[in-house]
Amino acid sequence: MNFNYPNGKLYNPKYAEQAFKAKNEKNGSYSNRGMTLEEDLNETNEYYRERKIAVIHKKPTPVQIVQVDYPKRSAAVIKEAYFKQASTTDYNGVYKGRYIDFEAKETQNPTSFPLKNFHQHQICHMEEVLRQGGLCFVILRFTSYEQVYLMEAKHLLVFWERMVKGGRKSITKEEIEQKGHYIPLGFQPRIDYIRIIDTLFHFS
Repeated sequence: MNFNYPNGKLYNPKYAEQAFKAKNEKNGSYSNRGMTLEEDLNETNEYYRERKIAVIHKKPTPVQIVQVDYPKRSAAVIKEAYFKQASTTDYNGVYKGRYIDFEAKETQNPTSFPLKNFHQHQICHMEEVLRQGGLCFVILRFTSYEQVYLMEAKHLLVFWERMVKGGRKSITKEEIEQKGHYIPLGFQPRIDYIRIIDTLFHFS
């Protein structure tokens, strides 16, 4: 079965796996051995669910199927499909009666976080969540330092507006350190962002 990205480029799982392994071997750190930001967050969310702390899920990636073969009456084989661009953010759920919605991004840039990692429809979605009183934020990882930050969506929107008005197209690391909240990497949970939420929103 062939999968294609929205730009039509063929997705090669073997090449992607080799590139990922090469990156981790080059880094050589314990914290990055085979673990992407998504995997770390998925483990963290599982930890929260198992202990009845919060219910947060990764939103499924929409896929558009374009070719299906039926070798047998009782079986269908997908031959070609496309990853459709996600319409909102990566994760959502509920914590202590409040709706939580957030996007997770990582960059190899050591000095700034490119805003091109976000899309206009995601920004619009975050604005809508905030308007309805939901807790909305982004989790950002600088892979070169293995540092993770939580930054409230309201700050991201300010930086996005700055770019739209002709300003810089990235958020400096210093700005993220000032407006965001550092999340130390742990074992269980891996990325304890709930602790930051408790501090920010004064949950008891």
